[in-house]
Amino acid sequence: MIDYKKTKAPTNTVTRDILDLAEETGNIYESVAIIGKRANQIGNEIKDELSKKLSEFAAYNDSLDEVFENREQIEISRFYEKLPKPSLIATEEFVDGKVYFRDPAAEQTQE
Repeated sequence: MIDYKKTKAPTNTVTRDILDLAEETGNIYESVAIIGKRANQIGNEIKDELSKKLSEFAAYNDSLDEVFENREQIEISRFYEKLPKPSLIATEEFVDGKVYFRDPAAEQTQE
């Protein structure tokens, strides 16, 4: 699992050169699809991690009237809110060559 806390991905939107993104695959649409799939993976990992941390604070009450908030819980939530968006992390990984991908259709035509 990658440590997203130490990522160097920007927290704001960055303008990218389309040719740089298409360089590795030769097709901008394929590159965007790969980045999108990786962003979904990252988003799910972050969501699972956050859910596990927040479940420690869960108070199992029968009534929905009482909601207990805790300073640690708020700090954890704020930390995760400040992380770069999964799409920005995935794009940074793709540009840095840290994303593994393969094309099964291309592999079948080579055989």
